[in-house]
Amino acid sequence: MAEDKYNLKNPAVKRILQEVKEMQSNPSDDFMSLPLEENIFEWQFAIRGPRDSEFEGGIYHGRIQLPAEYPFKPPSFMLLTPNGRFETQTKICLSISNHHPEHWQPSWSVRTALVALIAFMPTNPNGALGSLDYTKEERRALAIKSREAAPKFGNPERQKLIDEIHEYMQSKAPPVPQGSPASPKEQTTNKDGDAQEITQNTSAESSEARHPDQSVADGIVEEQHEARPLVAHPAQTSREVPPLHLHEQRVLRNPQQRVVPRQADDRIFTWAAVGLSIAIIVLLLKKFMKANGHGAVFMDES
Repeated sequence: MAEDKYNLKNPAVKRILQEVKEMQSNPSDDFMSLPLEENIFEWQFAIRGPRDSEFEGGIYHGRIQLPAEYPFKPPSFMLLTPNGRFETQTKICLSISNHHPEHWQPSWSVRTALVALIAFMPTNPNGALGSLDYTKEERRALAIKSREAAPKFGNPERQKLIDEIHEYMQSKAPPVPQGSPASPKEQTTNKDGDAQEITQNTSAESSEARHPDQSVADGIVEEQHEARPLVAHPAQTSREVPPLHLHEQRVLRNPQQRVVPRQADDRIFTWAAVGLSIAIIVLLLKKFMKANGHGAVFMDES
């Protein structure tokens, strides 16, 4: 890509060219994205279906449109390949998209958006905008079909870039897994020792496969039709109980720490109430004695 034909003084152009260089110098097997030669504000991309899910083995193409104020305003992005999770040619509503500019952070990038999109694919849509709730069998069939050819979209320039990206992703894509992937719940139905070993191995694999931008993508959430509390991690979208804070975990580990301070506080409160009651009685008694002409005697005795 020839940089001399772009205005390098433009902050958006400068940032986009930096991201292009970074994408080319640090490629990923999980995604590929490049801008059009004649319009660097429009990117074509393809992501690989996340492992151990019904999307595994699939190649999903999409389009990203960067605003003129990028990176100070968020991009919009959509999927072009039928996938059973997001509607095609419909702008996806995440906190990283232009649907919610108030959540956008200039430190996020095209790479961040792609990592977040991959992380959200196997999550429960829960009625999110632009989401679909196909069965696992339907999504698996679409994943297999997505490998056959790239989707048709736009003019010849766009199609050429889409085909090039698809060819690259095919060269990196593993074979489509046979049979249905085992869910975490099915994997833990063995004996206690076996279940613990599987959990530890899964955690180790997740740690090794974790992308450097995943920590940034953890803060991205999917917009819901109904008001729902935001979550900190994509994998927690289906959890009913929010994670405990550190001080809450300490209290639950040692229940006595939760009871003893409460008893001490109750004693202090009781003695304070008794002292206040006595003070009120003395003031009322003084007022009564003064009203009956005994104020001087009372003062002498006191």
